[in-house]
Amino acid sequence: MKSFFFLLLLLMAVLPLDAEVRLPSVIGSGMVLQRETNVKLWGTAHPGEKVSIKPSWTKQRYFTKADSDGKWQISIPTATAGGPYNITLGDGKGKDTLLTDVLLGEVWICGGQSNMEMPVGGFMYQPVEGGIQASLEAVSQHPDIRMFTVPRKIATDPVTDCDTTWCLSSPLTVRTFSAMAYFFGRELQRQLKVPIGLITSNWGGTVIEAWMDRETLNTTPRLKPEKESEYHGANAATVLYNGMICPIKGFTARGFIWYQGESNRSNWFDYAELQKSLIHLWRKDWNNPEMPFYITQIAPYCYEGAQYRLNPLFIDQQYKAADETEHCEVASTTDIGEYAIIHPAKKQPIAQRLAWLALGRDYGIPGMPDKMPRFCNFEEKDGKLILHFMNLTTPSNFTVSDPAQQDCFVGKNPAMGFEVAGDDRRFFPAQANHKWFQNVIEVWSDSVAHPVAVRYAYHNWPSEANVMTQTGLPLPSFRSDDWEITDLLPPKKD
Repeated sequence: MKSFFFLLLLLMAVLPLDAEVRLPSVIGSGMVLQRETNVKLWGTAHPGEKVSIKPSWTKQRYFTKADSDGKWQISIPTATAGGPYNITLGDGKGKDTLLTDVLLGEVWICGGQSNMEMPVGGFMYQPVEGGIQASLEAVSQHPDIRMFTVPRKIATDPVTDCDTTWCLSSPLTVRTFSAMAYFFGRELQRQLKVPIGLITSNWGGTVIEAWMDRETLNTTPRLKPEKESEYHGANAATVLYNGMICPIKGFTARGFIWYQGESNRSNWFDYAELQKSLIHLWRKDWNNPEMPFYITQIAPYCYEGAQYRLNPLFIDQQYKAADETEHCEVASTTDIGEYAIIHPAKKQPIAQRLAWLALGRDYGIPGMPDKMPRFCNFEEKDGKLILHFMNLTTPSNFTVSDPAQQDCFVGKNPAMGFEVAGDDRRFFPAQANHKWFQNVIEVWSDSVAHPVAVRYAYHNWPSEANVMTQTGLPLPSFRSDDWEITDLLPPKKD
């Protein structure tokens, strides 16, 4: 008899006693689903169990079936933006699971390290400009912005769920939201007038290798892949992808925003390939090879010394990755940074620039400044370099009827932050002037008779750089040369 009861208890411990449908935490009450598309839902039930899904925005009922492992998955169509709605999931035996307060709107995935993690309420001794006001206005002006923050988790193998819920906006909760994500979502909501869902997965001080799977890392062309052995804890290869991306992988969304890279500056030479591989991997996981991916340029900061150049070397790699990837762009931060604080307080203008990219490129709103000013080439004339740029108005393309093209450099002369060099490859600070109505800049130095190369904002802390466009976009750092500059990096430690 004792053996019988022992066996019964054992069976009760290892087998579910009911057949109710179970869902991952990212699919729950209070969530925002992507509007006007087919959204992916998934979960578990008894093997072979029939699962029904009845959303309240339609009279239609949808059915799927759990496989031999008890896993099920289905895509269902969503309606125009609105809500709140309910979703009833049934197991065919009268045991329903009810999801309430579901909104339909725009969903974005927001990833990175501490500058994406930094909350609206700021870090200790590091406030976010406008954070308190944003928190106070959360309910009165933006009640339909909701956030799902993936908890920190290191995992050597992929995990399928995480322990958290969707969080609704309130003065208290918004203070804990990712500032970058929230301000990005707030700008979208102001323009689109629809609910916004933000899924954030971030961990300060982490490298990009931790956010990718092993297969992707192994197939990424890199100069020094052995550097992975130097990473531990949350920086070990794949552990954050397994623990913090896999639980949300595939949740239907419009696109990604990304703010990461400070921890990869030491292997800047590999970063473009790593960034491209991460984009490809995440797009594959979301089953959308054209899913928009918007990168935040890492901000100026003194790092190992204001005059060293690891920061702009890394930034070059960010733009290289974007240039070589479809549906990808970088939001410049050349004008935003703090000499001794790696987390800029000015999160709102950065998030706004990311939102402009999305509003212009993905939502078709005309007139958005959704193209960063970029250096193109130069010509030498009488000892001066005449610099030409992309994505600006020139006499040849200016039309009054096309306001999206009406962007030009503004600001008082002289333009600052430039250096030029001759054939000896020695750079000297340069004088520079805007050539109005041509959107070119001429640079020269009395110390360089025949300049052959130019750099702009090419230091960790380019305090003098001041070139901006009429729409408020800063010129990213750049160099025209491809000369080896390791002698200008910090000396190696013994």
